[in-house]
Amino acid sequence: MSAISLTFLLVVTVILIIVYVWPYQASLPGLKYGPGFVVRQTSFMISNVIPVGGAFGLAVQYSMLGSYGYGAAETTAAIGITSTWNTFVTLSLPVFGSIALIAIGQGTEQAYTLAGVGLLAIGVFVAIFWSDESARRIGHIGDRIVGWVYGLFKKEPSFDVVGWTVNFRGSTVDVIRSRWAVITGSSHLQQFLQFLILWAAVYAIQIGSSAPVTFVEAFVAYAFGRLASFIPITPGGLGTVDAAITAILVAFGAANSDALAAVMVWRVLTYFPQVFIGLGTFLFWRRKQHKAA
Repeated sequence: MSAISLTFLLVVTVILIIVYVWPYQASLPGLKYGPGFVVRQTSFMISNVIPVGGAFGLAVQYSMLGSYGYGAAETTAAIGITSTWNTFVTLSLPVFGSIALIAIGQGTEQAYTLAGVGLLAIGVFVAIFWSDESARRIGHIGDRIVGWVYGLFKKEPSFDVVGWTVNFRGSTVDVIRSRWAVITGSSHLQQFLQFLILWAAVYAIQIGSSAPVTFVEAFVAYAFGRLASFIPITPGGLGTVDAAITAILVAFGAANSDALAAVMVWRVLTYFPQVFIGLGTFLFWRRKQHKAA
């Protein structure tokens, strides 16, 4: 890569690390940037390194936010909103990607199908927060689906989807009603910066190619590849997301070696810096708590 390309990649990576805390701040009114940075980076490190880091990461977030003066209710709402909006944004990306493909005349049946699924999921999220009644209806549908799945294994469901849906809406609706635009905007910005790193790597690596992957095609590869993060095989979709994005880039005409190289550059820059920073913020917080004790 050229020096300009490498510089651009590093600059966008730094901006991504700075912006990464904004959705968390938007979800927890009053949270200052410093404490938010410590909690968010630590959570990233735990969730993306430890195979069962989800539950452990939640416990650490509760402890850290508690040390900064936030109660269990506020913490639960913030974590729930951040997680929900991350899912919401991930599902919305294929919709944008499909619209972009249609705009350049490359729409496919598979793209329309996945975009339709994404729109349906987004509609479910909107319905849950629209009113108590709509949340209760969605919960009843969820109960029937869960009951059917458990019935295949001749077991009884161990949780109440209606209760969870209504309680979740009740604990988060006030923050969402007043800050949904900021939460949505900052969450999409975070994802766009991640894509920008991938695009910069693709563009720099394929210079001189006779059939380069376009900006829209790279975005579609990122948007649909991110769906693989819902497959709980590895922490943070490590490997599964990479394979999916690589395959889609190759389908758009990129050489396999170029696609793999670009995705590896993207993974290195969006994974390892925050893992090491997260380790540092966790040790910093532990030392601070030890001194206070």
